[in-house]
Amino acid sequence: MKIALFSDIHANIDALNPVLDDIYSRSPDAVYCLGDLVGYAPYPNEVIETIREKGIPVIAGNYDQGVGLNSDDCGCAYQTEEDKARGAESIAFTNKVITDENRAYLRSLPAHLRIEFGVNTDPYHLLLVHGSPRKINEYLFEDRPDKSMIRMMERAEAHIMAFGHTHKPYHKILEDSDGKYRHAINIGSVGKPKDGDPRACYAMLEWDGDLNLSDANDLNVEFIRVEYHVEKAANAVEESPLPDAFADMLRNGG
Repeated sequence: MKIALFSDIHANIDALNPVLDDIYSRSPDAVYCLGDLVGYAPYPNEVIETIREKGIPVIAGNYDQGVGLNSDDCGCAYQTEEDKARGAESIAFTNKVITDENRAYLRSLPAHLRIEFGVNTDPYHLLLVHGSPRKINEYLFEDRPDKSMIRMMERAEAHIMAFGHTHKPYHKILEDSDGKYRHAINIGSVGKPKDGDPRACYAMLEWDGDLNLSDANDLNVEFIRVEYHVEKAANAVEESPLPDAFADMLRNGG
């Protein structure tokens, strides 16, 4: 089984198109998007329409939820008043340009997707969330204590849990109380990376047959970085009513 997962496009069509080209060139068995299609860049409609044309299943991100409800709150955690003011400009712009049809689409997105595997063995579950199983905008950073992450995954009945929202990719292999291994995977960001690498990021999950939960290495997780025309995307931000600071974030991967 080979599954491609991507998230946090944030209206960056220049990043999305080469990522999709790269994904389909690898012939995955399934492709899923973990939300935040819109915000921070000038092409929310183009991103939504591309995803819909491809028929890719999507869950709602916090930004999708805010725009879907025509709210002025994206559910983002801004660190400074300056960041908060720029964020207000971003969601106001997105709410202004989004089409009625695309807003309705965002409003219809599911919160989570759960896929059950294990035809020939005990069932095991892949849970797709945007922030966490508990909250759409909860940040699951890499430094979260293992015990906390395991407890969350056990309560959610997730053997593999994939999520986005922080824009920082990582894979943690966690041993639970039964001596089985669980996998917590942040798949990074396509359109607004925050790990210092401006290239778009997505994840490919792969395993053979039924996943062996007793083998920590039975699931292969690859983080794939895709080059795209960052300067073109940054220029598009600067030519729009959006704050120029968002362009610099694209250039710097932060």
